Amino acid sequence: MFDLILNRLRGKRILILGFGREGKSTLHFLNKYLPNAVVAVADKNAMEGVIHAGEGYLEAMYDYDIVIKTPGISLKDFDTKGVEITSQTDLFLSQFHAQTIGITGTKGKSTTTSLIYHLLKSSGHDAILTGNIGIPCFDIMEDIKPESIVVYELSAHQLEYVHNSPRVGVLLNIFEEHLDHFGTMSRYAEAKLNIMRYMGEDDTAVVHETLMEEAWSMFVNNIVFSLFDIDDLVDRTALPLIGEHNLLNVKAALLACYAYGVDIRELIPYLYTFKPLEHRLEPVGTFDGVTFVNDSISTIPQATISACEALGRVDFLLLGGFDRGIDYQPLADYLKEHPVPHLLYTGKAGERMMTLLDGVSTGSTTCNTEVTEPVEGPTLYNYASMEEAFAYLAEHAQSGDICLLSPAASSYDQYKNFEERGRKFKTLAQAFKRK
Repeated sequence: MFDLILNRLRGKRILILGFGREGKSTLHFLNKYLPNAVVAVADKNAMEGVIHAGEGYLEAMYDYDIVIKTPGISLKDFDTKGVEITSQTDLFLSQFHAQTIGITGTKGKSTTTSLIYHLLKSSGHDAILTGNIGIPCFDIMEDIKPESIVVYELSAHQLEYVHNSPRVGVLLNIFEEHLDHFGTMSRYAEAKLNIMRYMGEDDTAVVHETLMEEAWSMFVNNIVFSLFDIDDLVDRTALPLIGEHNLLNVKAALLACYAYGVDIRELIPYLYTFKPLEHRLEPVGTFDGVTFVNDSISTIPQATISACEALGRVDFLLLGGFDRGIDYQPLADYLKEHPVPHLLYTGKAGERMMTLLDGVSTGSTTCNTEVTEPVEGPTLYNYASMEEAFAYLAEHAQSGDICLLSPAASSYDQYKNFEERGRKFKTLAQAFKRK
């Protein structure tokens, strides 16, 4: 049933590296299809089922024939010479390459993946969703039929150790991100480019024009989605996805389906029935005259810039969080040219953003001091908790104002993930009252 995968693993001593959702999925698969295999699990955290735990857990890789690595484990500081490393993604693509549309990019991949799935499913195709969207690929393999189209969201972490590419690979963009995992921008970009690195002559890469040089160098067929004119096909005002960045996602989704062999015109009606994902320029509502928008998914400056441009007007912008060391100068330059009246910032990342805006405002304040009205430029307000940010909003927001959470930073200093951050913002917004 999964001969290519099983033949790769059969007779080998196997180490599952990382025991989160995907690691548990891998163990379940191996227990079912290779019940006699020698299998062990390594994870930094000690838990039931983990054989190798603690600070030195990575050393266990040397004792096994093959390592199935999960996405969250970083090996940037570990010598992997002589270690055969694979992953669920690599094994899956070796078996189901011809039936897979893969999607990656620093930003927009979840939206584009979900839109492709929606378009295919709504138009009567047998589409199956998997990957970084929250569904391990080994969990859906038994559902795949000969006519199925697998729509696979691929993170850089999942692509890092692959040696197979999908039949159609969508590369949306590459911005500086995840330097804590990869160490350098170069290593991060190289992982992203793996989505098309192993393509054959019958495969197609759907890429942005800024990435064409890399695409051509890999000798694959290319479709440049950013040059695709859809004005004669689509009523842009009726699209549920707003902003120029989302228009690019729409173009990429349509061309990915086309590259797989689906007629674009049959998909157009279903663009208008797509429901945007939570935490992505999500309208929370208007409460006591103030409109709130949740863009908690924003963890890089380019995403925040796109959000501001999509809305056209922002009165209160919530920025900052965990500092991964990425360059915030593009965001600072944008805010200097397109000032927001109130910049609310938090965490080490927020502090670093504000240093780049030094001299723009004379009305800076912290959560422990009285606000000084700005003479020019925005008021800068440092908050330690979301509640403090909303207390500031209650004091200064006026009816008709727009408040955007688009932090340009990771949430890990205060929250489990961006979803938790976004839910907190929405809860406080829904109870909002001006003073």
